[in-house]
Amino acid sequence: MDVLELHSTITCLTDLTKHAYDAYVLKTVSDGPGLSILEAAEAVGIPTINNSRSIRLVRDKAIATAIAQARGLPTPLTYFVTHPGLLAQIPQEDYPLVVKPTNGSSCRGIYLVESPADLATLEIAEANKCFFLAQRYIANTGFDIKLYVTGTEVYAVAKRSPLHPEVKVDKRLIPVTIELRHLALEVGRIFGLDIYGLDVVETSCGPVVVDINDFPSFGQVPQAVKLVSTHILHLASLTPLRRTSRIERMQRRYKTKGLVTPISRVPVRGVPTVLDMLSARSASIVGAPLVDTLETGVDT
Repeated sequence: MDVLELHSTITCLTDLTKHAYDAYVLKTVSDGPGLSILEAAEAVGIPTINNSRSIRLVRDKAIATAIAQARGLPTPLTYFVTHPGLLAQIPQEDYPLVVKPTNGSSCRGIYLVESPADLATLEIAEANKCFFLAQRYIANTGFDIKLYVTGTEVYAVAKRSPLHPEVKVDKRLIPVTIELRHLALEVGRIFGLDIYGLDVVETSCGPVVVDINDFPSFGQVPQAVKLVSTHILHLASLTPLRRTSRIERMQRRYKTKGLVTPISRVPVRGVPTVLDMLSARSASIVGAPLVDTLETGVDT
């Protein structure tokens, strides 16, 4: 297993298929270069965890919201705005609004606008750096529920809401209700995610999804490192046949011998004892070359 730190090392795309990796895993903050390498790996037939298309769907919050609403997931009424000056066009009856960047993560850049009158004094630091979503605020319990998912395993963590800093919440594991479990797995099915998280608020009408992200931190989840790494290795163990068939199809398509070299599978030797994929700081990992991790980072 190797860690690619793309901000400090080069990557030879010509040799991409020559390494004996069963899969590439992307663990990074938004807008990093890792997604480009992940897509390059997919393009030459190397499996990835998560799939790059799924990652792009949830990292652009406008796309994620449109898909969620079209597929019947409970989400707030949402507007897309290119700059804060357009917020004045939103009908007064849709206030209060939660305004956040379309490429946001880790609860950064989130603003609560109580009424149109507040727009006169609203200062958004990210005003010239991105586009925005404006979502109708829905009254809730005052804290967020983070659902962490690996495959069919679902964990729920109560955490402080960026909109209600006055509400004291001990970040802790809470029971997963049948409704929360169904909602979490439905998100994975719709977006094609294997390892992911979603932020939910409890309202009088039930849980409402306010954010979805790929490969979150799994904070407060018991034995999170072992849980996630075991699932990654399980997914990697399923990929060799699919990978070989993809490469063979590409060879037949281009009829160029040696254009893509089939890579034999390296046997799984068990879960590595050191796999700090969830750390904010990346680490060099020595072990079986099973999975490549591109850019480590933390996403809450």
